[in-house]
Amino acid sequence: MTLATLALVAVLGASEAGPVTTLRTGSFAFELEVVVPTSPADTWKAFTEETLEWWDHHFSEHPKKLSFDARPGGGFVEVFDDEGNGAWHATVILAERPSRLRFTGPLGLSGSAIDMVHSLELEPVPEGTKVKLEVHAVGEIPPSAGDVVRRVWNHFLVERFKPYLVGKAGKAAPKAPAPGP
Repeated sequence: MTLATLALVAVLGASEAGPVTTLRTGSFAFELEVVVPTSPADTWKAFTEETLEWWDHHFSEHPKKLSFDARPGGGFVEVFDDEGNGAWHATVILAERPSRLRFTGPLGLSGSAIDMVHSLELEPVPEGTKVKLEVHAVGEIPPSAGDVVRRVWNHFLVERFKPYLVGKAGKAAPKAPAPGP
C-alpha cells in the first residue's frame, strides 16, 4: 500500500468513528501516616500477603485472592475465581523488604486514563512501625478525585489496616501471669 492509500484509509475509517472528546486532565498528591503496633516485617507481610483480610474495596463481590507479588514487575492482583478471572490493580516498581514498597497503576480507577504512583515507607518506631504513604497521580482526573482517593486511603490505613494489626498484635501478645495469692 502506498502512503496516499494509507492516508485515505485512515481518513475514511476515522469518519465512521464517533467524535473525538477532549478530556480534562489534572494531577494531585498527598501523604498519610499511621503508626501500627507491629514490626516492619510483620507490617510488610500484612500489607502484601494478608491484603484480603483488611482491604474492603474489590471489583468482585467475593474475591478469591487479593495480594501483592512484592517484587519489581509483580502485581497487586485481585483474583475473582478459580478460572483466573480478575483485575491487575497496580505493578510493583520497587520492593525493599521490609521498609519500602512502590507500585504504579490506577487501582480502583481502572478504565480511566490515570496513573498513580504509591510509595509506602515502613519505619521502626518505639510503638511499632510508622507507615507513611505518598500518592502522586496524573491523568484524566475529575476535580474532586484527589480528596476522594485520600479519604479512601485513610479508610484503608487508619480504619482497616491499623485495627487489623492491633487485633493481630493482641492475639500474639503473651498472656500476663495470674496474680499470686
